[in-house]
Amino acid sequence: MNTPGFLLRDVTVVDGTGAPPLPGQALAVEGRRIAWMGPAEQAPATAPHAVLEGGGRTVLPGLVNCHVHLTADGAPDLIGQIAADTVPTATLRAARSAWANLQAGVTTVRDCGAPDNIAIDLAREIDRGLVPGPRVQAAGRLITMTGGHGHHIGREADGPDEVRKAARTEIKCGAEVLKVMATGGVLTPGVSPMQTALLPEELAVVAQEAHNAGRRVTTHAIGRAGIHNALLAGIDSIEHGFYLDDELLEIAVDQGTFLVPTMLAVDGIIRNAARGIPAWAVEKAEREAQRQRESFVAAVSSGMRIAAGTDAGTPFNAHGDFARELALMVEHGLSPMQTLVAATSAAAENLGLAHELGTLEVGKLADLVLVDGDPVADITATARVVLVVKDGVVHRDELAAVGKAAATAV
Repeated sequence: MNTPGFLLRDVTVVDGTGAPPLPGQALAVEGRRIAWMGPAEQAPATAPHAVLEGGGRTVLPGLVNCHVHLTADGAPDLIGQIAADTVPTATLRAARSAWANLQAGVTTVRDCGAPDNIAIDLAREIDRGLVPGPRVQAAGRLITMTGGHGHHIGREADGPDEVRKAARTEIKCGAEVLKVMATGGVLTPGVSPMQTALLPEELAVVAQEAHNAGRRVTTHAIGRAGIHNALLAGIDSIEHGFYLDDELLEIAVDQGTFLVPTMLAVDGIIRNAARGIPAWAVEKAEREAQRQRESFVAAVSSGMRIAAGTDAGTPFNAHGDFARELALMVEHGLSPMQTLVAATSAAAENLGLAHELGTLEVGKLADLVLVDGDPVADITATARVVLVVKDGVVHRDELAAVGKAAATAV
C-alpha cells in the first residue's frame, strides 16, 4: 500500500530508546515521516488518509541488521556458491535477500561485503524504487590481506599504501561504510580465526580514510590480537569479537566501540553440521562456539555497546531470521528491552543514521514494524510481524488477514 499518509491507531509503542512501553497510542504518518504521536483518543483527524487499526499490538522502530551479506543466501557451501555464481545470479540472490529482510521488519541493513559492486548498486536501485528492499548501507568489497579471510568477496591489499588506496577506491565506487579484516575466520579454508590479519598501521589508514570521508568503518575480528589492533586503530565496531577480555573491554567501553555479536553465524553451522557444510568449517565453528558465548556475556556485563547483526548469508543463516538472533542475544545475557535497543536505536547509531532512524519520534523517517504480542515480555514476538512500513510506504500488511482469522475463530 503506497499511501500519502495514514494513522496507525490502538498500538503499544516501544520507541527504541529503552523507555517503558506505552499502550493505547497512535502514530500519524505524512509522506516519509512520522508527523504525530500520542494517546489514541487525541489522534488528529485522518480524512482522506487511511486508518490502520493496530488492535493493541506493539509497534517498534524499523529493525536494523548491522551485518548481512546479501549476495549469499545461507547455502551450506558458501565458498562454492560464491565461486559458481555469475554476477547476474548473485544480483538476483541479493534482491531476493533484500526482500526477505524487509518482510521480516528489517528496514535497514549493513552489507558487510559483496563482490562486483553488487550491494552498492542494489542499494542505489532500492533507493530509486526499482526493486523493493530495506535501505542498504553497503561496504562494497571488504579489504583483506593477500589470501586473508573473505578474499573471495574482497579486495586484497598489503601495507599501508596499498590498503589506503583500497579504502579510497571502495569509497570512489560508492561504499557508504568500509569493512576490514583484522583476523582470520571460520569460512575461509586454510585460515585460522585466531590469525592476525591486517596490522595496526594498515587498519589505522582505513579508519582515517573512512572518517575523512564522513563514513564509519567496521572490522571482522575474532582473535584477541586482531581485536586489540582494531581498537588501537580507531575502528568503530567489532564484528564477532570472540576473544574480548577485561583489558579489551575497558578500551572498547572508553572509546564507545560497538560489538556486533552475530550469534546466528556459528549457531547455524553447528546446528546443521551434517547438512553439507565443509568439515573444516564445522571444526572451526565448534572449536570457537563456547568462547563466542563467553565473550558476549563479558561484553554485556562490561557495558560495551551492542548492536544487533546476524551475518546473514552464511551457512543456514537465512535473511529474514533476525528474530532468532534477538532470541539468542536474550538467551545469553541481554534483557528483551536491551535487545530491542540493540536492534533499533543502538544499531542506527552504529551505522551513523541515528538522526533519521532507530527510534519512533516525530520528524524521523516513518520506519516501523507492528508485531503480534509483547516483545518486552517475550522477544520471540519480533517474529510475528503483521505490518512493515519503510519511508512511510507500507510493504507488508497482514492486519486485515489477522482480523479476518480472529473473526472466523470467534
